[in-house]
Amino acid sequence: MTDLYGRHRAVIPDWVGLYYRQPVEITRGEGRHVWDADGNRYLDFFGGILTTMTAHALPEVTKAVSEQAGRIIHTSTLYLNRPMVELAERIAALSRIPDARVFFTTSGTEANDTALLLATAYRRSGQILAMRNSYHGRSFSAVAVTGNRSWSPTDLSPLGTLYVHGGMRTRGPYAGLSDARFIDACVADLEDLLGHTHDVAALIAEPIQGVGGFTSPPDGLYAAFREVLDRHGILWIADEVQTGWGRTGDHFWGWQAHAENGPPDILTFAKGAGNGMSLGGVVARAGVMNCIDANSLSTFGGSPITAAAGLANLTHLLEHDLQGNARRVGGLLIERLRAVAAGVPAVREVRGRGLMIGIELARPGTDEASPEAAAAALEAAREGGLLIGKGGGHHTSVLRIAPPMSLTVAEAEEGAAILERTLRSI
Repeated sequence: MTDLYGRHRAVIPDWVGLYYRQPVEITRGEGRHVWDADGNRYLDFFGGILTTMTAHALPEVTKAVSEQAGRIIHTSTLYLNRPMVELAERIAALSRIPDARVFFTTSGTEANDTALLLATAYRRSGQILAMRNSYHGRSFSAVAVTGNRSWSPTDLSPLGTLYVHGGMRTRGPYAGLSDARFIDACVADLEDLLGHTHDVAALIAEPIQGVGGFTSPPDGLYAAFREVLDRHGILWIADEVQTGWGRTGDHFWGWQAHAENGPPDILTFAKGAGNGMSLGGVVARAGVMNCIDANSLSTFGGSPITAAAGLANLTHLLEHDLQGNARRVGGLLIERLRAVAAGVPAVREVRGRGLMIGIELARPGTDEASPEAAAAALEAAREGGLLIGKGGGHHTSVLRIAPPMSLTVAEAEEGAAILERTLRSI
């Protein structure tokens, strides 16, 4: 491993970070477990950053990929592609966006980049509203609308971006308000902001902020925002890269917790769509999607092999009600972790929905974020046989827990026990 780490550092950019003081090479996975090059077995509570959404080595996906690879791997969007069309039909129906069109990409970054292109072209405006503490990817335009300094390497931007309150419920100037007053304050802030800017193309928002530490507003905030946006003709882009496909348990899409005024104009997805294959995309109503007046295509987006994986993964997810499993097992896991946290002064909050759970750490007796505690917890969990992630806003002080959605009750209990030992050790 030391040799591979040295080789990595010699050829991979310094800004491509690695977890752990002694980085891990993952060589095999099965179900909710992975093994490293030294033969150590881990319970995986992060799924390759929420990407192995269903299970490692899921037989249906492995079979679909193998069979498609035996026929043809790649053709591009210049040719008819049956798996791509079939997957697009299913996603369009599931999106609940009327007269939906689907464009496939290779990642969530590219999906959000495409959504921004569509919105700015449709509205003839380069002004975007984004949420504080947000993350939307690593391309130039996605960084431009990311409201998290840790993931924003430049202040140069192809877009004009203004940041709105509301994505983080328990921090910021409105944290002490009731849910109803919190929503009212955020709507008033949005109204005020629109009085000081040119025409805006879109608001882009994660229903639950992923990299930001699994933070979310009260249900209904984006529905309230939608009333304001509609009056101004502003589009709503729901970034469902991490919240889509039933991970929140209560809904198939995160936007459905804010559904009073209908679906978003544009929806983006990726991460778990292909259960590890490079598959993302954009869904939009036809009038928005078809506004592009120049040639465009995707060389790799929606390739036969990734679309075949996506179809097999989606079929398995729906037939086995993994959304319901995320609700049931995730609910048990959250309550178990809250009970643990009650006896750990370093835990400021346990929050989440379904199998999307954040544990925010702070210096005991304060609200001051503790990135040192988060780093120590990451290491301790790994030593205990559990892989988790981390994130957060101003400081990386949140443990991110997002296991594959087929997680069993026994595995949830096993992971919770490791986390309990981890938290007590810091």
